[in-house]
Amino acid sequence: MGNSIKFRLTVMSFLQFFVWGAWLITIANYWFDTKQWDGGAFGAVFSTLGFSSLFMPAITGIIADKWINAERLYAILHFLGGITLCFIPFASNESEFFWVIFLAMVCYMPTISLSNTIGYHVLKNNNYDVVKVFPPIRVWGTVGFIAAMWFVNLTGNKASYNQFIISGIAGILLGLYSFTLPKCPPQLGKSEKKSFVEAFGLNAFKLFLNYKTALFFLFSMMLGAALQLTNMFGDVYVSEFGYFGKYQGSLIVEKSTIVMSISQVSETLFILAIPFFLKRFGIKKVMLISMLAWVLRFGLLAYGNPAEGLWMIILSCIVYGMAFDFFNVSGSLYLETTVNYKIRASAQGLFMMMTNGLGAVIGSLASAAIIQRFFTFEFTNASSLTKYLGVDESNPVFARLTKFVDISPTGEFSKAVTLRDWSPIWLSFAGYALVIAVLFAILFKHKHNPAELTEISH
Repeated sequence: MGNSIKFRLTVMSFLQFFVWGAWLITIANYWFDTKQWDGGAFGAVFSTLGFSSLFMPAITGIIADKWINAERLYAILHFLGGITLCFIPFASNESEFFWVIFLAMVCYMPTISLSNTIGYHVLKNNNYDVVKVFPPIRVWGTVGFIAAMWFVNLTGNKASYNQFIISGIAGILLGLYSFTLPKCPPQLGKSEKKSFVEAFGLNAFKLFLNYKTALFFLFSMMLGAALQLTNMFGDVYVSEFGYFGKYQGSLIVEKSTIVMSISQVSETLFILAIPFFLKRFGIKKVMLISMLAWVLRFGLLAYGNPAEGLWMIILSCIVYGMAFDFFNVSGSLYLETTVNYKIRASAQGLFMMMTNGLGAVIGSLASAAIIQRFFTFEFTNASSLTKYLGVDESNPVFARLTKFVDISPTGEFSKAVTLRDWSPIWLSFAGYALVIAVLFAILFKHKHNPAELTEISH
């Protein structure tokens, strides 16, 4: 029975992130390559993750606390989200695409926290040590994310709307499967009532009155913005090397999603290294290491390529694990050691809102606008485009880039073909992360106290 419970939760965790991994990293290929839509509008699409994270987890948390079994609410959300994603092929323009993705994210984003709620409840009811048993189950979520990336790439769907169909079908299956999970009834009795402020975690906002904690949340938001950049543009960056004659046919370009999945593999490995780094260097230095890792991540991408610079792209993916894990985990522990126990849960929710909510929205919208305004080339005729790419007009790449363009007998385009200049894009992001790191090192004061970490682990 015990192994059956753990296995069923493992399947849930695997599918939870398979649904997301099927499109999150490759959506830019569909947007820029297949549809050739406006680059500035792409930021709005990614901001749907942030907007959904601002309000939906709190609302669904209240519903699961008071009225509906968590596993049923989880099932309904996945079922509706899966159906919504299957409407992507019918989105004929940027606006329609935005609203479909937004509705899908309204359903999906709260399921991340609900999956944790279900896992904790089921394990506790079966007398498991949650701290010991849950992490190995959660790791299978990352495996599911990686498996989805590989599946979409190896089936030739990384630039196709089929990636959303794959995700939608997985979501529907997960929804149906979730109805069979052990019952997780509402935990808030009728006599127990939370105020509006408590229910939405608004009591944690008083933490902004504390200079040090307010500063921490501000840096969380700024680093949350940086996180979105590689999710949005990482895979399309590698894929677009295939436009250039010298990189055409490169296995790395064709299997770019598999290369980028090294980031998720690295993420699982660096989690294991966190206790050592925290004990040796302390919370502040580990957070600072994360920020410097982002600088290195972006810098390596700026100079990498699928040939002699391949090692830089691979190393940037390895560094991602440190950049992502070190701030999220150490930041969470910082709140655990400094915030009053009565509002720790709310404080953790606020931390997630600042990184995955506000940070995601700001990072998505600002980066897309900046790239479109300052780092996008416009080609108005065939000769300038072919010269830049190092191909001739008979090359399939030329036909792909001009499939929505009418070409005059003299080679003039009816509308400009746009391409991104990736090296300065990544360098500007590296500069942004470096500024954050320097300001954090100077402004944020926190003394390393090993006893704090010892208290948490017991």
